[in-house]
Amino acid sequence: MNGAGERIADPWGRRTPYGRGGRWPVRMDSCLADGVAEGEVDAWVRTASLLHSDGDAMDIAVRDGRIVGVRGRAGDRVNRGRLEPKDLYTWQANASPDRLTRPLVREGGLLVESDWPTAMGRVVARSQELIGSLGPEAVAFYTSGQLFLEEYYTLAVLARAGIGTPHLDGNTRLCTATAGESLKESFGSDGQPGSYEDIDHADVIALFGHNIAETQAVQWMRILDRLDGDGPPRLLCVDPRLTPVARRATVHLAPRLGTNVALLNALLHEIIRQGRTDPGFIARHTVGFEALREQVEPCTTRWAAGICDVPAAAIEEAAELLGTADRLLSTVLQGFYQANQATAAAVQVNNLHLIRGMLGRPGAGVLQMNGQPTAENTRECGADGDLPGFRNWQNEEHVGDLAKVWNVEPSAIPHDGPPTHAMEIFRLAERGSVRMLWISATNPAVSLPELARVRSVLSRESLFTVVQDVFPTETAQFADVVLPAATWGEKTGTFTNADRTVHLSEKAVDPPGEARPDLDIFLDYAARMGFEDKDGGPLVHWSVPEEAFEAWKRCSAGRPCDYTGLSYAKLRGPSGIQWPCTEHAPDGTDRLYGEGAAWAHPDLCETYGKDLVTGEPLGEERYRSMNPDGKALIRPAPYLAPQEWPDEDHPFQLTTGRTLYHFHTRTKTGRVPQLARAAPDVWVEIAGSDAARLELAAGDLVEVTTRCGTLRGRLRLGSVRPGVLFVPFHYGYWDTPAGNAPAPGGAGRAANELIPTLWDPVSKQPQFKTAAAALTLVERAAGPDPAGTAPHDVSLPGRPRR
Repeated sequence: MNGAGERIADPWGRRTPYGRGGRWPVRMDSCLADGVAEGEVDAWVRTASLLHSDGDAMDIAVRDGRIVGVRGRAGDRVNRGRLEPKDLYTWQANASPDRLTRPLVREGGLLVESDWPTAMGRVVARSQELIGSLGPEAVAFYTSGQLFLEEYYTLAVLARAGIGTPHLDGNTRLCTATAGESLKESFGSDGQPGSYEDIDHADVIALFGHNIAETQAVQWMRILDRLDGDGPPRLLCVDPRLTPVARRATVHLAPRLGTNVALLNALLHEIIRQGRTDPGFIARHTVGFEALREQVEPCTTRWAAGICDVPAAAIEEAAELLGTADRLLSTVLQGFYQANQATAAAVQVNNLHLIRGMLGRPGAGVLQMNGQPTAENTRECGADGDLPGFRNWQNEEHVGDLAKVWNVEPSAIPHDGPPTHAMEIFRLAERGSVRMLWISATNPAVSLPELARVRSVLSRESLFTVVQDVFPTETAQFADVVLPAATWGEKTGTFTNADRTVHLSEKAVDPPGEARPDLDIFLDYAARMGFEDKDGGPLVHWSVPEEAFEAWKRCSAGRPCDYTGLSYAKLRGPSGIQWPCTEHAPDGTDRLYGEGAAWAHPDLCETYGKDLVTGEPLGEERYRSMNPDGKALIRPAPYLAPQEWPDEDHPFQLTTGRTLYHFHTRTKTGRVPQLARAAPDVWVEIAGSDAARLELAAGDLVEVTTRCGTLRGRLRLGSVRPGVLFVPFHYGYWDTPAGNAPAPGGAGRAANELIPTLWDPVSKQPQFKTAAAALTLVERAAGPDPAGTAPHDVSLPGRPRR
């Protein structure tokens, strides 16, 4: 590879320091195939990263009709030319020899190659049979956080209004459901308040359960450049591991897993006790402050210290940091979202900003982050359990407005109950009421909790499964029909990152064989099913991505996520643009809610809210009584202990997470030589003190057992709090010698063999981070440091910079 240097060992590259309030300097990163010089590239085609939620803008290098590299885009607001290791290398996966290139159908128990008419004919025939005999709720869709806006919107139209099923959700349920829910609970609607540019202005940055160095590496580069410049920000890190973020933090809190709400309540207690609130902002723009004051009044730092196993003095130091900030930026991710009381904890971070008036100004904002690149689009377009355009399914006027956009009767859109979340979809399939499941661009046989149960569901003879993907994943092995899809670089569409920045990704090369863009597959299905509007015209009336984008603009008009000021032509400009973008805000909108949460009005809000303990809907009447004028809602919550807790047989707490070098279930990154070598196999991380107590050493083969399953991996002595085990969740079975999941009762490689089926009652996001576990030795290491057991030095301080 040319131009990438040592970006595996030095993932964040050289520093370009800048001071507070300054403009982040440009740094151009690129990677070209060996033997290809920049001057030999035939064309550079614009796109952005599809491997995390940063939305790093880049251009694809094309030579002789194939992708030969990438470079960052200097003028983009998100990355200013920078790329992280996954961005730099993963384009190679497009040319993997095991790409799906023809449809597959199941014959005699085996998947065999077929053609598109046969494959789609089977999908349509089964759809019509089930809808005709059992009704639309026999059909369900489970999609991804990696498709394009145009594809999500088309899927939402055909599922909601074409079939009429409430069963449409995405694997964004696993990573971003709590982000969206917490924003709805606080501001009445989804929509990220902050901006990545807040990093340039903040004097304090608080990262709650967010290892930004490995999950959004380019924004960590931005923070590192601020730390090396004039007026550096002070960092608060809340994480049970001593991550690269924690190593640079002013204050690092490593609470016991599952106790985030207790910690936040103590921080709020201290800020209120010391009078470090903004009474004017609270009075003008919020409701609920007195209820919060009452809830956290007994939540002293000493009380929280006993629950969280964190020194009271450290909590007080953190509260001092938060309470004295001039401009506070907070980010939140999976350490909160996938844990006990997920939504309640994330909402308390919002409360922190509401009581301090830290919204709507440069450097003062909240980033309830996403884990996947287009998770924001699933929420906007209604492909993850919401109605498109952040409409309220309980508000008949909202449903009627959507029906007008689609030219259908309101009764055609299911809204007599909440849309079905992913975990419930699989439970309905297990019970037999969902009889057809269409899975697009995701791999639940590795990514969902309690994998033995998931495999059992997917194996049911009564379940007709369609898998639409780029590679023969673990999930595809269970399919009745497999549809080969085009991927990034092989199709055109838009996607929106975690701070509402919209990018256009254009087709650079043709997909291999007979693979088709996901949009084309959905359009083909809609045409074959004959979906019509109420006037007898085609329900899905577009045929190319730009037409789908224009249709979406009409659906978004007048809603919080208004795209009406955007176009493909405008998005071909030098940088991404943040929604809402309208005639009144033609250049987009940097920040939300500085002048109040207008979308929280009862007539406009996306939700009437839920009880933060039980998840029960509050209902319109109660919402109107508590928030008649439409202000931001300060929502308190009591601390409740996790359902899973260590005991004598399972003395450890298990947490799962990511490594910098892989994305999701490695369907792309695992096929890239540089990334596969950087993190080749699963490992188990343990505190050094625990290893010494158990007489274990780095490289030992160990077995982790929970009430759900068993995993084997090599041991790493990591900087994790005592009593905690960390396992990366990326590793499945497609690249193992046998290529098969473990036999029932056997030890697996996938972390989610160990995770119970528990979810947050409010967001319905699974709890991947609170399982109780046991650890046993299987085999001593052959040497002091077997290959693949030592972590790369991304976690180590003081490494040289280039």
